[in-house]
Amino acid sequence: MAASKPASRDAVAKVMEDWARERPELDTSPLDVLARLHRTFLRYNTRITASIERHGLSVAGFDVLTALRRSGEPYRLTAGQLADSGLVSSAGVTLRIDRLEKDGLIVRERDADDRRVVYSRLTDHGLATVDTVFAEHLDNERRMLDAMSPAERRQLARLLRKLETSILDSDEPQATPD
Repeated sequence: MAASKPASRDAVAKVMEDWARERPELDTSPLDVLARLHRTFLRYNTRITASIERHGLSVAGFDVLTALRRSGEPYRLTAGQLADSGLVSSAGVTLRIDRLEKDGLIVRERDADDRRVVYSRLTDHGLATVDTVFAEHLDNERRMLDAMSPAERRQLARLLRKLETSILDSDEPQATPD
């Protein structure tokens, strides 16, 4: 009979216990949410990155391919449009485009009416690749969520949306009393 693996200790709970012992006057309750979110993101990111890299892509390159795919036919956008789609600066996008073009996943095309405008367009190989990798990506994410019911997923999505808004709102300057 194989030895059973000891139950993993809740690392966040341990950190909170340690702080409660060392600095009992501090309210560590934000850790209960945000430290868990951070640890979850790190695990998620590791799995997603490994899955995408198995296809010879970087996560950044995959972001470009999915933005082009989501744009619909003819699957082309300018560097500025790619940056606006939630990626990085146009300069950062250009570096990603260079790699994807070298790999034959996209081509650059000049606008017929304005030669200053340059589009990045998925090649047939790029389209097939992004469709394959994105389907695997969604399967991977589904597996990661298997322990949650559909209702729990919807509830968590609502709460995360609310958390994101709360974090964004915390950047607003606080009113000071006169």
